[in-house]
Amino acid sequence: MVVFSKITATLACLSVASAVPMGGARKSSFTVNQLARPATGTKTLNLPGMYANSLTKYGASVPAVVKAAAESGSAITTPENDDEEYLTPVNIGGTTLNLDFDTGSADLWVFSSELPASEQAGHSIYKPGGNGTKIAGATWQIQYGDQSSASGDVYKDTVTVGGVKATGQAVEAASKISQQFVNDKNNDGLLGLAFSSINTVKPQAQTTFFDTVKSQLDSPLFAVTLKHKAPGTYDFGFVDKSKYTGSIAYTDVDSSQGFWMFTADGYKIGSTSGGSIKGIADTGTTLMMLPDDVVSAYYKQVSGAQEDSSAGGYTVPCSATLPDFTVTIGSYDAVVSGNLINYAPLTAGSSTCFGGIQSNSGLGFSIFGDIFLKSQYAVFDSNGPRLGFAPQA
Repeated sequence: MVVFSKITATLACLSVASAVPMGGARKSSFTVNQLARPATGTKTLNLPGMYANSLTKYGASVPAVVKAAAESGSAITTPENDDEEYLTPVNIGGTTLNLDFDTGSADLWVFSSELPASEQAGHSIYKPGGNGTKIAGATWQIQYGDQSSASGDVYKDTVTVGGVKATGQAVEAASKISQQFVNDKNNDGLLGLAFSSINTVKPQAQTTFFDTVKSQLDSPLFAVTLKHKAPGTYDFGFVDKSKYTGSIAYTDVDSSQGFWMFTADGYKIGSTSGGSIKGIADTGTTLMMLPDDVVSAYYKQVSGAQEDSSAGGYTVPCSATLPDFTVTIGSYDAVVSGNLINYAPLTAGSSTCFGGIQSNSGLGFSIFGDIFLKSQYAVFDSNGPRLGFAPQA
C-alpha cells in the first residue's frame, strides 16, 4: 500500500477542546491488528503526487519539477504483490471504518453520510445522525500537494479502538471530497496520533483519540510495528517484548511543534558517515525525506541513480542493489535495508524505480516515514515525551 500524507499541519499551539474517556480508574492495554485489504479494481499510484503530498503536509514549498510531475498524473498500476492496503478498524458511532493511523497529524476525519451517495459507494460510512452531536460552527478543510482535498463539519461521538472507548471524541465528517479519495475504496479516513496542539478544527482545536484515552491505559504510550508487504500492529498501553530484539533505545521528543520530533545523532551509508539529523517519526508518510546533502550522498553510492525532474525526484535502476541507510540514536544503529529504499517502478513494467529516500526540500527537519519505520519496533511514549526504537523481531 502507498500511504498518502493526509493533513496540512498548523505549526502553532492552539487551545484544545477535550473529549471524555470512558471507564473510570480501570487501566487497560490492547493490540490492534492492521487488516490486509485486497484492492477492488484497478489501483494506481502517482509517485510524484505522493511526494508532493508529503511536502505539503508540513507546509513546505513543493519544487516546481515535483509539482509539474504530480500534475502530469504519472500513474502506474501497482504490482500484484503490492495490491493490498493495510488499514486499522475503528468503530465510530456504531459503524466500523478502516482508517490510516497517522503519527504525523492530529485529526480524525472520515467518509460520512453527508457526502453524495455516489461518493459513498464502496466505503464504510460514518452516520452522525445516530448518536453524534454536531459542534456548532466547527469546520475542517484539507488540501494536498496533488490538489486533492476534503472538508466538512465536526461531531462529538463515541470512538472505540480495541477495547477502549472515548466518548465525546471529535469526528471530522467529510461533506466534500475529491475524486482521489473516492477512488480508494478500502480507505475510509484517517486517525491522527500526533499531539493535539496541531489539530486543525476551527475555531477551536480538538483532542486526539490517543490524548483522550491515554489516562485509561496501563502506560500512556503506543508502539508501532509496520511490516513490508504484510499487516502490522499498534500496541496501546504496553510494550510487546516479543516484537523486537535487544533493548529499546530511547530519545527525547521535542513536541513544541506538535510532532514526534527527535534528533538522530548521525547516519551511515556504507563507509560514509555524517552528523545529526532532526526529524519526525511519521506513520502517515511513506518516504524518508532528508536534507539534500544526505540524499545526494546516498545516491552517489548507487550506480545509475539520477535526479530525474520528469519523475519529480531521485530514481534508481529497479535491478540495483541499494546500500543500507543507518540512523544512529545514542549507541543504537537503526538499519534501513536497501531493498526497502528501492521503492516502486515509475510505470508498469519500467526498469526504473522511484527512490524511497527523497529531499525534504529545505523544510528544516526530516521525515522518518514508513520506509524507516518498517525496520523498527517504535514506541511513542507521552511520558517525557520520548521515542524508542529497536530492531523488529
